Amino acid sequence: MIQFLSNWYRRYFSDPQAVLLAVLLIVGFAIIIFMGHMLAPVLAAIVIAYLLEGIVQQLTRVHIPRMAAVTLVFFLFMAFMLIIILGLLPMVSRQLTELVQQMPAILNDTQQWLLRLPDKYPQLLTEDQIWDFVQVIRSGIAELGQTVVSLSLASIPRLITLLVYLVLVPVLVFFFLKDKKQILGWFTSILPKERPLLEQVWQEMDAQIGNYVRGKFYEILIVGGVTFTVFSLMGLKYAVLLSALVGLSVIIPYIGATVATIPVAIAAYIQWGWSADFGWIIFAYGIIQALDGNLLVPLLFSEAVNLHPVAIILAVLVFGGIWGFWGVFFAIPLATLVNALLSAWPRKGTTGIFEGAEENQAS
Repeated sequence: MIQFLSNWYRRYFSDPQAVLLAVLLIVGFAIIIFMGHMLAPVLAAIVIAYLLEGIVQQLTRVHIPRMAAVTLVFFLFMAFMLIIILGLLPMVSRQLTELVQQMPAILNDTQQWLLRLPDKYPQLLTEDQIWDFVQVIRSGIAELGQTVVSLSLASIPRLITLLVYLVLVPVLVFFFLKDKKQILGWFTSILPKERPLLEQVWQEMDAQIGNYVRGKFYEILIVGGVTFTVFSLMGLKYAVLLSALVGLSVIIPYIGATVATIPVAIAAYIQWGWSADFGWIIFAYGIIQALDGNLLVPLLFSEAVNLHPVAIILAVLVFGGIWGFWGVFFAIPLATLVNALLSAWPRKGTTGIFEGAEENQAS
């Protein structure tokens, strides 16, 4: 066993660059796991700055000075945040409150519908089974109400934290954009000058993460906007709330669309029952999902992620369990990072990037 471990270590960690990369990965994961809560504003600002950096670079390519491009993009970002905070969030909150207030009436209608099932299907269901199921639903709603009350009582500290984030994150985003070269220069100054493995992995991940983050952001906006337009034109209640849910569902591959279908179907059934309107709303929702998966995603994500669906789902579960929302959002880039590391990692006895570089220098 000791000999096996020794051979494995010499094969994968004989190169100093591999050891350096392993140390950086361990330190980075440890910081996020153990200090992620207190560093949340910094991490969120890094993500937003990375998202906005692409727009800044496009403006600099048309000969706009970087400082002017940063200032313009930052003010557009602040305007977008004000629209979200002052426009979208109040409407979502209002429709969610309205839905909670109507829950007793919805529960009574559902109960009456369920009680009619034993008469139609006496061999499958009994009235006692229906009553047991209704009691389970009522207890679940009661627990949900208690949870909402407890959250409201603990909302003051969270509100203060949110206000601090609303101030800190924009300030950090501005300085990350403005002083990008200085920050990256300081970070690279503490690394060895010869770092071909790090540069190879970074170049591959920079292209894929940038494409993924920006594409996913645009996908959320487009899918949410189209869904809201379709639901509003078809007269579906809670269109803002449902479209926000559908838009955010694209963050979770494969699982999100399936989960978002349930509240959409429930809302449509409560409003129209088994009718043609219910069928049309489900049909329209299916068309939106089909266009998203077969047209929008290939257009937005110029570089396809070469990962098996099982690997993507596992990445969502693992990284989501570790880092919550951000882990789910970055599950695919992180899985791609793992795949890139496994491909680029130098192995003793194989021809890697270092052996190839030495052969080129010798020739």
